[in-house]
Amino acid sequence: MAIKITMPALSPTMEEGNLAKWLVKEGDKVSAGDVIAEIETDKATMEVEAVDEGIVAKLVVAGGTEGVKVNALIAVLAEDGEDVAEAAKAASGDAPAAAPKAEAAPAAAPAPVAAAPAATPAPVAAPAPVATPAAKGERLFASPLARRIAKEAGVELSAVSGTGPHGRIVRKDVEAAIASGVKAPAAATPSAAAPQAAVASGASDEATLKMFEEGSYELVPHDGMRKTIARRLMESKLTVPHFYLTIDCELDALLALRAQLNAAAPVIKTEKGEVPAYKLSVNDLVIKATALALRDIPEANVSWTDAGMVKHKHSDVGVAVSIPGGLITPIVRGAETKALSAISNEMKDLAKRARDRKLKPSEYQGGTTSVSNLGMFGVKDFAAIINPPHATIFAVGAGEQRAVVKNGELAVANVMSVTLSTDHRAVDGALAAELAKVFKNYIENPLSLLV
Repeated sequence: MAIKITMPALSPTMEEGNLAKWLVKEGDKVSAGDVIAEIETDKATMEVEAVDEGIVAKLVVAGGTEGVKVNALIAVLAEDGEDVAEAAKAASGDAPAAAPKAEAAPAAAPAPVAAAPAATPAPVAAPAPVATPAAKGERLFASPLARRIAKEAGVELSAVSGTGPHGRIVRKDVEAAIASGVKAPAAATPSAAAPQAAVASGASDEATLKMFEEGSYELVPHDGMRKTIARRLMESKLTVPHFYLTIDCELDALLALRAQLNAAAPVIKTEKGEVPAYKLSVNDLVIKATALALRDIPEANVSWTDAGMVKHKHSDVGVAVSIPGGLITPIVRGAETKALSAISNEMKDLAKRARDRKLKPSEYQGGTTSVSNLGMFGVKDFAAIINPPHATIFAVGAGEQRAVVKNGELAVANVMSVTLSTDHRAVDGALAAELAKVFKNYIENPLSLLV
């Protein structure tokens, strides 16, 4: 019997992805565990392994296809001894087989909204035979993500056509509706969502482009990562009440300890020759200080939900890493329990694979706090946007020599400004101040990071 291979869900929230390329061709024999394809999500490129052995009878979805829905048929294997041609015929008669290709165009359609807003509704109208907007009083089937985006953008779900299984409304449908100008009735539109709806509207994009002389610019469509970053940051600023406080930390003791530890690093042999077993950065020590501060102030190591406060048992520290086209936050799990050398080597590995888009979803989803360091760019101080579900984020500025007063006398010290952003629903001002104080103590007394 033919073995069907479907589009895998690479994360709990994934609804669709891009089939970047096939690593096998029709007629190839594969075994369980063989890598057969690469799938692109908005954050990473993941390898897909075969779970059964057989011969590739048919590649249903071509490499390079975008917007392939989770669980859609993408390939068929013929079992050992089974007729390959018969297995391929079985695939051609399977209704879901053609769905991913048909939906590839709508998935990419929102990108040129600014250039041609009048043509945007076309992808929404195309799947009309599958589903139509629900009549008043009829039950609506929509994914939780689609409902949240619709609520925040002021879109009435009953006016949206669903293209998911059995007419279910998914994120893509809501985004297309936003672009076409669908909104909730005036009485039901949340006041906080109005600015978002205006920003998302294709009409505002058209008005913006008219301000520039034709031919004086190039319109670069947003990729999936940039859209996700924009959506999440807007959601955070609109729904999370941010509270900020800034502290100055003296770095002289920390810099001296770092130099001593790096000088004492043992040498190991690698393919590139003999290298130190580790090389600590200031950011590595900041990560450990952040983790220990949350361990010491567990009331701040939380996440807000409407159902209750989520109190975390470990300090899982996300670290903002800049990659081509966006930003990703790989996570050092249980950082309060790890040695500085382990944190340093783990971060180097995570950062490299982040830039190569090779992180697994489990390596960048979740976490209990974040660190964003712009000190290497000479930025003195800044306030970072909280990355939900986190309730805190530490924004680290550059270490620089400043005039300070010690024992009543003027002196010079290396000082670093750190701004703590908190979700005021979960971390009150006094609690945030206590967390910042403990963090500062670890930075200024770095030997405590080794205990």
